[in-house]
Amino acid sequence: MFKYFKLEDFECSETGENDISHDFVHKLDELRAVCGFPFHITSGFRSKNHSREKSKQNPGSHARGIAADIAVQGGAQRMKVVQMALELGFSGVGVANGFIHVDVRDTTPVLWCY
Repeated sequence: MFKYFKLEDFECSETGENDISHDFVHKLDELRAVCGFPFHITSGFRSKNHSREKSKQNPGSHARGIAADIAVQGGAQRMKVVQMALELGFSGVGVANGFIHVDVRDTTPVLWCY
């Protein structure tokens, strides 16, 4: 179904639920291919009952099944993921020390740092 991922890679860490968008995973497969190094997904789908989602007024992109956090090691991987995600049309990109958040929100594109 997917080249680099299994659906299990995106299960909610607290509930085991998984409503990740297959279109999103195909786009993530494309990002993984152009980056050229393995991706470890640290957070994929999050149930609306996940502690992080319950604390929000409105569920975020993880709860909508259109987001993932990708572990990165060092500045070169961080730069590659961000650059390629923007080129491939991911509309939400968050940069942290150890991971990059990517999503396909349908609102104004945003880039942020944690």
